[in-house]
Amino acid sequence: MELEPICFSSDCRSRGLFDQIADKWSAMVLAILSERPHRFNAIRRRLEGVSQKALTQCLRRLERNGLINRRVVSLSPVAVEYEITPLGRTLQMPLRALHQWTLDNLVEVDVAREAFDDRQSDDAFGGVQVGNRTD
Repeated sequence: MELEPICFSSDCRSRGLFDQIADKWSAMVLAILSERPHRFNAIRRRLEGVSQKALTQCLRRLERNGLINRRVVSLSPVAVEYEITPLGRTLQMPLRALHQWTLDNLVEVDVAREAFDDRQSDDAFGGVQVGNRTD
């Protein structure tokens, strides 16, 4: 896949959108909402480790990009529900493929990480020999 060099420019619009879709929480939020609409706290319970602030920012970005809708539910107390849009649904297949790739390659990635970490610990002293001094 050949990409135009401009795609990697910091002011490229597609780069900005990709950054927002591929961030830490967006793919998981879209996966959760693909099942059915959810309220904020239901999404938060499903995403272990997400802060209220991070989830709020993520939902706002997804809504701004037209990938989810925010709907006020008139209950007492008033609640907010989020649902995926038709545009957001177009991301389901690519995100599922990416998730499947992670499952299919996790063992190989773990082996690569271990090898990298072993090399880093061997080079911990940056080539400086510790031991007998000759000065």
